[in-house]
Amino acid sequence: MSKALSNGWNSGYTMMELIMVIALVAILGTIAIPGFKYVTTSNRIATEVNGLLGDMMFARSEAIKQGQTVTVCISTNGQTCVGNGASGAWQLGWIVFLDTNHDQQVDNGEAVIRIQPPFAGTDTFVGPVGFNALTFNRLGYAPTGQTTTINISLHDSTNTAAWTRCLAVSPIGGVTTERQGVSIPPAPVCT
Repeated sequence: MSKALSNGWNSGYTMMELIMVIALVAILGTIAIPGFKYVTTSNRIATEVNGLLGDMMFARSEAIKQGQTVTVCISTNGQTCVGNGASGAWQLGWIVFLDTNHDQQVDNGEAVIRIQPPFAGTDTFVGPVGFNALTFNRLGYAPTGQTTTINISLHDSTNTAAWTRCLAVSPIGGVTTERQGVSIPPAPVCT
């Protein structure tokens, strides 16, 4: 017989000790869960905005490398661009393709070189009405007749300001990202 049992000691935890541990875990969980939601939402938003940023930079570099125009446009099916009257909803997905005739539409013989499927969640990524495509010429410029910087705003489903991001497209085709309330001149303030 062990010495602990012979002296009348019981091994294990008391009810008070278990209640204290459960209370401590509950308090830590209450503090950690909102912070974890912020991290996951912030990472998702960053991934989405950086996806379009990366594809626009890729299109620009491909235009220079290939020596021909390359277009990034909203696409719901990964094969064709939406029309000019569409809402500018980039969360529907987009494609990057070699646009040999500069018409911002995928025609026979024009290769689609990247496809981004629609967002899985309810985030919105909306630009001005009619801004559904951006074409880069063989020098890497965006000769679309645009005279001001355009913001495409990315909002989560709750429209929380801390998670809002904008993708700014300059008249010459420069692309940058910014947080809500911030502006990189001459871009308008991200809203």
